[in-house]
Amino acid sequence: MTCAQRLIQLLEAYGVDTAFGIPGVHTIELYRALGESRLRHVTPRHEQGAGFMADGHARASGKPAACFIITGPGMTNIATAMGQALADSVPMLVISSVNQRASLGRGQGRLHEMPHQRETLAGVSVFSHTLHDPEALPEVLARAFSIFDSARPGPVHIEIPLDVMGAPVSDAPVTPTRTYPPAPAPEALTKAAEWLGAAARPLVLLGGGTADAPDAARALVERLDAPAFTTINAKGVLGLDHPLDLGATASLPAARRLAREADVVLAIGTELGETDYDLVFDGGFVLDGRLIRVDIDPQQLGRNQAADLALLAEAGQAMTALTERLPESAGRDGAARAEAVHRELALAEDPELVPYAPLFTTLRQALPEAIVVGDSTGPVYAGNFLASLPAPRRWFNAATGFGTLGYGLPAALGAALACPDRPVVALVGDGGLQFVLGELGTARDLGRPVAVVIWNNDGYDEIRRYMAASEIPKLGVDLAAPDFQALAQAFACRYRRIADPATLGEALSSLNDTTSPLIVEVDAAGWADSL
Repeated sequence: MTCAQRLIQLLEAYGVDTAFGIPGVHTIELYRALGESRLRHVTPRHEQGAGFMADGHARASGKPAACFIITGPGMTNIATAMGQALADSVPMLVISSVNQRASLGRGQGRLHEMPHQRETLAGVSVFSHTLHDPEALPEVLARAFSIFDSARPGPVHIEIPLDVMGAPVSDAPVTPTRTYPPAPAPEALTKAAEWLGAAARPLVLLGGGTADAPDAARALVERLDAPAFTTINAKGVLGLDHPLDLGATASLPAARRLAREADVVLAIGTELGETDYDLVFDGGFVLDGRLIRVDIDPQQLGRNQAADLALLAEAGQAMTALTERLPESAGRDGAARAEAVHRELALAEDPELVPYAPLFTTLRQALPEAIVVGDSTGPVYAGNFLASLPAPRRWFNAATGFGTLGYGLPAALGAALACPDRPVVALVGDGGLQFVLGELGTARDLGRPVAVVIWNNDGYDEIRRYMAASEIPKLGVDLAAPDFQALAQAFACRYRRIADPATLGEALSSLNDTTSPLIVEVDAAGWADSL
């Protein structure tokens, strides 16, 4: 057995079922082993697409996928996708080749040679490791999956030198190591329950770390009768239109007043970063009450907001244990407090959001169970405020954290592979889609009825508006979009051009009529005129 064959065997044992990659001369040994395995292989058109697909697969399913990437340019190509996954705590296993051990660091000009490849990728990964000893592979993979299972996840990079890839290894039985996340300390739980039980105006902040425990999250906020902010990555964790859910509105004035008035704040599985709580970038999200933080990462407990009480624990366990220690709700008028904020915010009447509200009404009506995957584009920014989801892992995008363009389409394809029975919508702008047009070929190859909804406003409209507000000349933001209908034909995709909500609903309702992707081009100007 070779090291490459052992790797595939171990991935199967750990439950990995999908690998994204573009074969190259430095990774063909992996493909020799892959051909004999049960792993599904998907070929994107660019390594960045491989990373975004693995990201979407993990966000939709909660399980990591693998990426097989060549040395050098393959790794610099995937680095952006790794940066997005690291910023949003998304598990991803990146396996790359690297030149032979004897040549590393010598600058001999070998094919795909990259000085200090491991160190370069360490900046966008939880850890980056060079496998010098093929027999150490099980240990290194155990380290990776211990992070995926029991710590704050993110990309892990393992590079395998060419002479190690095909090296013989022992064929001892595969025994994957499984680790369990940390449980909350009883003493800390008791103190947290005391503070929360005595609070008159409690507030809960639910981050992406709660996505796998929606029942526990609902039980906790209902027991506390406390309004809750659910971050963009926690959308849906309280269910559809929950009366205590304030959504991702913490950057807005009425929501900030509520936060400041809270006497005890419980923040669970959230980094308390600016892309969730300070989208106006003015430092105005302030917590004056006692702050209790729960996080699986001890370092995160000390970042951004100082905690009065910090619990190192997995979110689901902590929420369940806290609920059990709390008395029955004391009637704190949580729903009334949340409703007062909603009335003051009046999001559906906000001039900035009004053009997009019918889009999300139509999406909910046409595809109520859909996973919506977004790029950095106007409708997605609006949806982060407006969209309400029935469950978590149904709404995610690149508008937070790293904030890259080109994410939406490939991540949607990864989600479609992870959840084949659920409709998937990629919500993208005409500018962002042009980063990854080649992945329409991957969409065609997969034969999944993914809807690609293109909000076409002829360029980078968000930056145009920033420039106008700052009295800066609008340079570099007016782009001529390609002929999307011709592109759809070239990639054997269905196509509809629409300019009003009713026609959009008709188009989306036909999504599952065939297995080919559906490209829906929304004329943004025509849409605005139709309202």
